[in-house]
Amino acid sequence: MANRRLFRSLVGKLVPATNATNEAGGVAYERTPKQALAQYVATGCLNATFYASADDQLEKLLALAAKVDSEFLAKLAVFARESAWMKDAPALLCAVLSTRSPEHLAKAFPRVVDNGKMLRNFVQVVRSGAVGRKSLGTVPKRLVREWLAGKSGTALFRASVGNQPSLADVIKMVHPKPADGARQALYGYLIGKEVDETALPEIVRQFEAFKSAGASGTRQVPNVPFEMLTALELGRDEWVAIARKASWQMTRMNLNTFARHGVFEVPGLANLVASRLANPREIARSRVFPYQLLAAHSSAREGVPPVVREALQDAMEVAIAKVPRIEGKVFVCPDVSGSMSSPVTGHRKGATTAVRCIDVAALVSAAIVRANPKAEVLPFEQKVVPVNLNPRDSVVTNARKLAAIGGGGTNCSAALEALNGRRAKGDLVVFVSDNESWADPRTGRGSALMGEWSRFRKRNPGAKLACVDLQPSGTTQAAEGDDVLNVGGFSDEVFNVLSAFAQGKLAADHWVGRVEEVVL
Repeated sequence: MANRRLFRSLVGKLVPATNATNEAGGVAYERTPKQALAQYVATGCLNATFYASADDQLEKLLALAAKVDSEFLAKLAVFARESAWMKDAPALLCAVLSTRSPEHLAKAFPRVVDNGKMLRNFVQVVRSGAVGRKSLGTVPKRLVREWLAGKSGTALFRASVGNQPSLADVIKMVHPKPADGARQALYGYLIGKEVDETALPEIVRQFEAFKSAGASGTRQVPNVPFEMLTALELGRDEWVAIARKASWQMTRMNLNTFARHGVFEVPGLANLVASRLANPREIARSRVFPYQLLAAHSSAREGVPPVVREALQDAMEVAIAKVPRIEGKVFVCPDVSGSMSSPVTGHRKGATTAVRCIDVAALVSAAIVRANPKAEVLPFEQKVVPVNLNPRDSVVTNARKLAAIGGGGTNCSAALEALNGRRAKGDLVVFVSDNESWADPRTGRGSALMGEWSRFRKRNPGAKLACVDLQPSGTTQAAEGDDVLNVGGFSDEVFNVLSAFAQGKLAADHWVGRVEEVVL
């Protein structure tokens, strides 16, 4: 009989040596600057997380940005906005480019700054001095002016929601030259000047008429952003009119508000809202994170009709349609340790999400099970926690079941150790974690996870390991290789990358290679 201890030692010698310590104090592998920057950008919302403050994240992100070339920085900014659907980090990368490479900024800016919110984010970052300058400078001013000039009067008015800075502040900073009298009137209106109202866009005149009418009489609700109306006194009929015209995202975020104002008491409104929420085209256009649908379903109060709640579940099925169907045996390992109770987008004063990392890990796991009914789920903290999921249950139901476990230290090697203990056969192992493992057993040169993975792969030579990281981090528990993928983020792009990885379609360096494919 073979000497198990001897062969265990030999496997350990083949494992890459760790070269870093993670935020929790455990041994880890340091990511390359490009890998680490991509991780921070795809998961970092520049808010405090379980292990790092917002200032720490900003400092590390800027330090990593200084280590990569400007072309990669521009490609990553575009990837982060168009594929990972992030806001703050891609705006920050554009601000960095404004100090390093105006040429690359000019290529990335139109694709990153795709709405008024992103414009204000970019200006706010630059004006803060975080990237070493407080004035916009020649090229950024030109790009902002071109952005303003390229919008219709209606689009520009609708983009004027928000402060710090407001769109009016931005206009005052860049001094755009109006192309005609109508645009001159609109710029003047937005910065608070008296103008010829007859020259303003129709939507602006409707809005002003609506405000002037007050709560008395019959008012036609203008088709303006919801935020412009919340400070006004509104009756049920007006709330019904708002609900009829609301965008998909506005609808998702205000179901309880509609219920509170009696919108769903009107015949046909519940079905209208449900139809909108479940519309595949609207879901795709909204760029909604799957976890946001989970949050909407979880927070919907009793006044929200069942048909609307069911529509949210239907929307979830549409949102996760890109989850890969994988040939062979799949194991999914969601981290349910104590640190996963942290808000997935960090702590933000007055706007902290109720969705935790554990909720997202559970959601990703449930989505994979839905697409791969024979997949096995092994939740772990310091050890594997038994759970029984029905693949025919909805993603929301299974996600709730998984998220209810929670607690304990983080031992990322526990799931693979359990699989090795029973000599399991498999083709793909997916970890969903904050990657801050510290409770693993002592090993030799490598991380405990890599040691267990080496043993698993010796038994399953073609197997692949994918580690989905939900929090910004410069380290990982699994060293990148032909058989190992490290990817971060919350959008369905994660599922796209998983699918390509499982099929062997990713280029070298996997996820970073995906970013490098962006054409500027």
